[in-house]
Amino acid sequence: MRVTTYWLERAWLDPAVESGVALEVAADGRIAAVRTGVATPPPGAAVLRGLTLPGLANAHSHAFHRALRGSVQVGSGTFWTWREVMYGVAQRLTPDSYHALARATYAEMALAGITAVGEFHYLHHAPGGAPYADPNAMGEALVAAAAEAGIRITLLDTAYLSSGFGEPPNEHQLRFSDGTADAWAERAALLKEREHARVGAAIHSVRAVPADQLATVAQWAAERRAPLHVHLSEQTAENEACLAAHGRTPTRLLADHGVLGAHTTGVHNTHLTDEDIALLGGSATGTCMCPTTERDLADGIGPAAALQRAGSPLSLGSDSHAVIDLLEEARAMELDERLRTRTRGHWTAAALLRAATADGHASLGWSDAGRLEAGALADFTTIALDSVRTAGPPPRLAAETAVFAASAADVRHTVVGGRHVVRDGAHALVPDVPRALADAIAALRD
Repeated sequence: MRVTTYWLERAWLDPAVESGVALEVAADGRIAAVRTGVATPPPGAAVLRGLTLPGLANAHSHAFHRALRGSVQVGSGTFWTWREVMYGVAQRLTPDSYHALARATYAEMALAGITAVGEFHYLHHAPGGAPYADPNAMGEALVAAAAEAGIRITLLDTAYLSSGFGEPPNEHQLRFSDGTADAWAERAALLKEREHARVGAAIHSVRAVPADQLATVAQWAAERRAPLHVHLSEQTAENEACLAAHGRTPTRLLADHGVLGAHTTGVHNTHLTDEDIALLGGSATGTCMCPTTERDLADGIGPAAALQRAGSPLSLGSDSHAVIDLLEEARAMELDERLRTRTRGHWTAAALLRAATADGHASLGWSDAGRLEAGALADFTTIALDSVRTAGPPPRLAAETAVFAASAADVRHTVVGGRHVVRDGAHALVPDVPRALADAIAALRD
């Protein structure tokens, strides 16, 4: 059996950093062996200098939001005014233009050390709501884009049926809606998994899926043992509307309709009651924090520490792609909690890396990724320890240096399935990622 050997100058083997690690990768793209204490590179080994981590998992993405970067920073407003700008971009996308934008965005993710993305996908139909000839043309564009960018994807096909409690979709949301959860399930069932792609489900929010249809989406996911994600309590206005409509919080509403559980992840989980936290933790429902988006949209700081203590596993996402940098998401979760509590040290560097790697992959249905161990998928990334941001600290603090000082700009290598996707800071499959991004975004303005 053909084996490729990578020699890692330093590697994070949860929970510690080891020096001199030989990683053997089999032809099937999985790690065959991990040998520590290998002081010098074996003959023929690929040498990765710096700190090698398991590949990072971006557990929450809306690829088309990448086109908003910069433009939504003009003037003031709230989440709701930002949403109107977002709708304008959504209306202009076609399967071809979405493919181009997503390919460039996923390539940017690979350059940032991300090896798997959870794409929360609700842009299903043509403007006005008419299905494409292939009813999953937009989703297939995303799956193809991930393959061409060299990363894995979990397509979280999203039910989005209402503009609010009891209200039909507005003109912008018509292309998001299948009409009913049953129709959504019928279309989503046509999606096929591939080697690099898995299919999950999402409930956009309790305001976008009527309460009597929540169970349909949850059952679809449960029958397939597929991940199920949901935007949860991102905005106080949504909580208030849910209380007015149903006399209970969004979390309680989801619990009452069988949505919560170990295969479910709540995204944001920002404005929760103590009972909400207990419901999420007690059911082992995950929490995906997206700190750079939550602060960009002025959403608030979620109770991540309390959720984890209650039993909710944490993952991280870049969501609106204000920036694409999972190291920044990891440290932002800790630093936001410091600001909120005025105390330090809520998570260790190892705990934050776990959220960005193994727990993030598990939330996306890739439980065989996110760890540097035999049998796992050979997905990993290497962070430079000699940049202006990372030079100086002793080797024993490499994990702390990566989490609290490094950025996406310090990623030197990204390997997916044993194949170099990023080598020496350059993408191997998309030759000029900045140009690809600029062209894809400019096409949406024309």
